[in-house]
Amino acid sequence: MKIAIGCDPNAQQAKEDLIAYIKKADLGEVTDFGSEDEIYAHVAFTVAKAVAAGEYDRGILICGTGLGMSIAANKVEGAYAAHLSDIYTAKRARLSNDANIGCIGAFTIGKKLMEELVHAFLTCEFEPGCASQPKVDAYVAYDHERGTNH
Repeated sequence: MKIAIGCDPNAQQAKEDLIAYIKKADLGEVTDFGSEDEIYAHVAFTVAKAVAAGEYDRGILICGTGLGMSIAANKVEGAYAAHLSDIYTAKRARLSNDANIGCIGAFTIGKKLMEELVHAFLTCEFEPGCASQPKVDAYVAYDHERGTNH
């Protein structure tokens, strides 16, 4: 699995910790998209575009709460970012919603939970044809429609 990861300057240590964890747990190949830009939306857009284009299988974005990164990433057509705050949500982001980007708050959760969230997000898979398929199809169709109306 190819994973794109980025953060704002405040979450640099959390990002480094997660990169080390992903490598140690052998969850995939990680590319660091940086953290120097104080306007975290720029990092979110870059990661989201790379994931939406299919260059990466999943993305992980980290800021203080994870909320700003989620909002910014979701502006990119084909990017489906979910805020991950607990294990159940991290699993359902993939299983029920086919999210391709997980957003995490470096200031709101500890290192161990962050690792568990990333593990759940990276190891769960959406099952095409499941009961959630029509819901996912609806927002993907709207996303494409919205993208062509600009």
